[in-house]
Amino acid sequence: MTEYDETSDAESPSGSALLKMGTWLRRGTTSPDTRQLFLEGGRDADVFYRKCWSHDKVVRSTHGVNCTGSCSWKIYVKEGIITWESQQTDYPSTGPDMPDYEPRGCPRGASFSWYEYSPTRIRHPYVRSVLLDAWRDKLAEFGDPVDAWASITNDPELSQAYKCARGHGGMVRVSWEEATQIIAAAYVHTIKAYGPDRIAGFSVIPAMSMVSYGAGSRFTELLGGTMLSFYDWYADLPPASPQVFGDQTDVPEAGDWFNSQYLIMWGSNVPVTRTPDAHFMTEARYHGQKVVVVSPDYADNTKFADEWLRVASGTDGALAMAMGHVILSEFHVKRREPMFLDYMRRYTDSPFLVELDRFDGPQADGAAYVPGKFLTADKVNLQTRPDHPEFRPLVMEADGSLKDPGGTLADRFSESGVGHWNLDLDGVNPVMSMMDVNSWEAVEIALPRFDLPSSPDQTSLGAGIVHRGVPARRIGDRLVTTVYDLLLAQYAVSREGLPGQWPSGYDDPTVPGTPAWQAELTGVPAAAAERIGREFALNSLETGGRSMIVMGAGVNHFYHADEIYRTFLALTNMCATQGVNGGGWAHYVGQEKVRPFTGWANYSFALDWARPARQMIATAWYYLTTDQWRYDGARAESIASPLGSGSFAGRTTADCMVYSARRGWTPSYPTFTRNPLDLADEAAAAGMEPAEYIAQKLTDGSLGFACEDPDATQNYPRLLANWRTNLLGSSAKGTEFFMKHMLGCENDVNATELTEGKRPTDIRWRDDTPPGKLDLMWTADFRNTSTTLHSDVVLPAATWYEKHDLSSTDMHPYVHSFNPAVDPPWEARTDFEVFRTLAYSVSQMAVKHLGTRTDIVAAPLMHDTPDEMTTPAGSVSREQEAWIPGVTMPKLVTVERDYTQIGAKFDTLGPLTESLGMVTKGVPFHPDPEVADLAQRHGVATSGPGAGRPLLDTAIKACDTILATSGTTNGRLATAGFEQLEARTGTKLTDLSVGSQDRRVTFTDTVTQPQPVITSPEWSGSEHGGRRYSAFVINMERHKPWHTLTGRMHYYLDHDWMRDMGESLPIFRPPLDVAHIYDEPPAGYTGTDADGAAVVSVRYMTPHNKWGIHSQYYDNLHMLTLARGGQTIWMSPADAAKIGVSDNDWVEAYNRNGTVDARAIVSHRIPEGTVFMYHGQERTVNTPLTERSGKRGGTHNSLTRILLKPSHFIGGYAQLSYAFNYYGPTGNQRDEVTLIRRRGQEVTF
Repeated sequence: MTEYDETSDAESPSGSALLKMGTWLRRGTTSPDTRQLFLEGGRDADVFYRKCWSHDKVVRSTHGVNCTGSCSWKIYVKEGIITWESQQTDYPSTGPDMPDYEPRGCPRGASFSWYEYSPTRIRHPYVRSVLLDAWRDKLAEFGDPVDAWASITNDPELSQAYKCARGHGGMVRVSWEEATQIIAAAYVHTIKAYGPDRIAGFSVIPAMSMVSYGAGSRFTELLGGTMLSFYDWYADLPPASPQVFGDQTDVPEAGDWFNSQYLIMWGSNVPVTRTPDAHFMTEARYHGQKVVVVSPDYADNTKFADEWLRVASGTDGALAMAMGHVILSEFHVKRREPMFLDYMRRYTDSPFLVELDRFDGPQADGAAYVPGKFLTADKVNLQTRPDHPEFRPLVMEADGSLKDPGGTLADRFSESGVGHWNLDLDGVNPVMSMMDVNSWEAVEIALPRFDLPSSPDQTSLGAGIVHRGVPARRIGDRLVTTVYDLLLAQYAVSREGLPGQWPSGYDDPTVPGTPAWQAELTGVPAAAAERIGREFALNSLETGGRSMIVMGAGVNHFYHADEIYRTFLALTNMCATQGVNGGGWAHYVGQEKVRPFTGWANYSFALDWARPARQMIATAWYYLTTDQWRYDGARAESIASPLGSGSFAGRTTADCMVYSARRGWTPSYPTFTRNPLDLADEAAAAGMEPAEYIAQKLTDGSLGFACEDPDATQNYPRLLANWRTNLLGSSAKGTEFFMKHMLGCENDVNATELTEGKRPTDIRWRDDTPPGKLDLMWTADFRNTSTTLHSDVVLPAATWYEKHDLSSTDMHPYVHSFNPAVDPPWEARTDFEVFRTLAYSVSQMAVKHLGTRTDIVAAPLMHDTPDEMTTPAGSVSREQEAWIPGVTMPKLVTVERDYTQIGAKFDTLGPLTESLGMVTKGVPFHPDPEVADLAQRHGVATSGPGAGRPLLDTAIKACDTILATSGTTNGRLATAGFEQLEARTGTKLTDLSVGSQDRRVTFTDTVTQPQPVITSPEWSGSEHGGRRYSAFVINMERHKPWHTLTGRMHYYLDHDWMRDMGESLPIFRPPLDVAHIYDEPPAGYTGTDADGAAVVSVRYMTPHNKWGIHSQYYDNLHMLTLARGGQTIWMSPADAAKIGVSDNDWVEAYNRNGTVDARAIVSHRIPEGTVFMYHGQERTVNTPLTERSGKRGGTHNSLTRILLKPSHFIGGYAQLSYAFNYYGPTGNQRDEVTLIRRRGQEVTF
């Protein structure tokens, strides 16, 4: 050994007392010299970490209900417990030239499993104790559940006792049998005593779980109940889409953003609301895409912008008008770009002729003419196809001859139009302008404007007149011009030889339409507006139309959103971008695209058993049910044109709604002042047809419409079912009115009812209002929300990870599945099981109480049917004409309902599927082979009304039925649909799907992998050949008309009400002037309140939350911990300073509608004069009592109210006709103002 090796222990490290002591403190065996440590067990040291990520199985599922991403997810399960989730990575590829759709997801989806076992999870059925005690007493007394329910609701004291307890807790756990018995008894009694149209169901966004929605709506429709719309109620529906396209929200998939070369994000905060797809926008930078963001605040998407136009809230239409002024001036008039003019000539209504009407009113200030009606074939002597000449708008050729270019509404719905409903123009070469014909005359016209300061003495608030000139020509005694000439006049584009007021240049701020004019309204520099407009057009020229506008809630939630959108859509059409991959409009608010639409609609609305379904515009239903009309004295004239003919004189907006319902323009349920079942019985006893009988009773005054007397006991709804929704915590515009009038519970309504002289004239005023109209509100949900806390019965629903279902979206072209990773825990059940149970329970009770009854359904005049030709020229009388069903009033259709067989019908596919076929957007589908195949695969019912019919008794069978009976998932049906359409258009279409003719998508396929859809006439775009879906590609490339009066995209709308609104053409309309309409302090007001506290009046916005999807996700512990722990209001430093507020202070906001208490977030990203209260923050956590009333602070919707726009009630005329979630008044909420002040910082709860 060496000397070193012989070193004594005392001198070596191993001899250290500290190291020797360590041998006792550490696991394992130590060597004698303490230099080595021996551990046994291999990798056991990291077993905790490995167990953390181990799992027994991975299951494919997805999220709902309002998440528009439709992302397929992997759900990891260990020992029967969901442990975590991650994104699926097996989407079909988009090809080598663009990014794929995966991995798609966001932090919200990655946290969903928190809800599975969270404190907010509803584990058992619950009934409010006051109601439960009464129920048990009455059931013991009567022995019959229907009689017991009738006894409770007919007793004023008992019913008031449980209604006023809503929202105050006291929920008691009960069995499923007892809970569903109460609900079923309420349904049967309501149908028996009041009628099936006194029942309503509300659920939202079916694309995100089609069968969960469909099961509830199927149950509701089998009863004859009313399904309330959701898309318009959320204000996600853009009314401009039907107005311009005759279609609703057909938009590009997200991948098509990548194809764009110039992208404007206008009111759509893509990284927040379309998180999984935002990468397409950012990755497009790699091929040189320019991104422009238009927003009032520094939003999440702004940081991706090459240019940010900071626009004042609600003034976007002025900016778009100025951009249009530049594009029309430079590219249309000066350069006459063939690409733009040829596109406008064929695909828009630009060349169509419009009459000029003499106008002698003093408000015209000397101008002799105003734009009138389209010139149609019935007004002139013209040889053309004979059918429906009043629906054949005409054009003119250069020699002055009139021509029918084909493709109009008359060709769509006539025998002579077969083969002519197309955009081939039938050899016609129309002029765009009267200046292009051999002779014309200059005519001065008057046009409205709405950008002036308001004054209380004005009939039309903020309105004025502009004088412009158009070239015109006489046709007999008629003076006509073109839509294009009117468009140039509207956009202040001057041409030599025309009279009127024209700008001296882009820098002239005195004339509406110029960049300088908009700068004073929007705050966007004139040079920026000019340059962006020019770049948008130049890019389109250079790329073949690949300029796109992504638009959304930031503008669509305003009262005049339709006009804002029309100014945007005008830009896309001026520049030939619509129907081009990478171009056109891209509207993303909510989610409307159920890809397998035909089969879904047939199943969901029980169209296989009875037609028509009762479907109602939710905005109007809630407006009447919550009695907001009693506080809303808005005069329709105040928002109308100063050049109108008087359609709105003396009417409130509520009167316009009633007129529309009586005319059959819009559905109205409850319909009549009597039970429709009783009316059918009376008609039979009188030996009359029900329609004849009802018309007689309306004529003699013994029957009326329920909407004319909505507070009469027999006229208001009695039962509302909520599932897949948080009505009160998310979408209830005017929440406090819901509490007061619909539910009859504690509320904080600040408004006073209308005084005599300000009330609607067509609605009966009753001094005594019902304290709570609904006898029963029940909700199925997996979490506690404001809605469950105010419901009478609450049922525990399965989550998205506990059911079979289908999902699709407008964001990608795939259909994929929900699958149960675990069985529903505790006592939860799927929506399908809930409604199947209720269907059989109702059937059982109906044996004694209902049996078979005849129902009379009052159906509105429908879009995509010949009903569109009910109102020639869109001319209507103010006075009620003779009651003629289907002409001057709703259609009246009898439906036989065997209430003892609701369960059996729920479980089987009805015979109308084959006998009447299925119709989507006017295209018939006949699925006879598919039904036979389903019978073999599913088995058939052995008895009952569905004997021998395919079974639908499981959610998987319902999914497979939807897929089998839709063109997007069944190539045979898609091809057959194109064959039908091809015969009508005379243009080639079947090749779009013929390659997929043998393809069938089954539910099993969607479990394996997301399935790409098939190009189908159910939609207007094409996925043929692997291209990205973009709306209206088929219209443009295959010359298939749009579903409008002219068959083209519309700039001009000639219905009487559109003309009287001053909205025949795109026009700038500022935010609603609530200061003058409702006597509110105007935005910008500063002062003190009654207590001497400083207040400031601000515009009140409720945008979508970055960390939530409506009220979901933000209420979980993770987000409440990371955020302020409750509701917040974002303010600018300038506004905060006016009232002495610092960041995180408690503030109180209040207006005529209600009160909100929240913490202030003071941030430079918010512009002065505006506050943001992010939508869907629940008040279930950390919301204090208010100082004003001592009641609990409200939700974001406590400061809002339903505001009706009369033009959204138009119906029975071309594209302005009703369809479910297609056209109607919206639940807009961006025009409100509120006072806000610093409240005491010591809060109580």
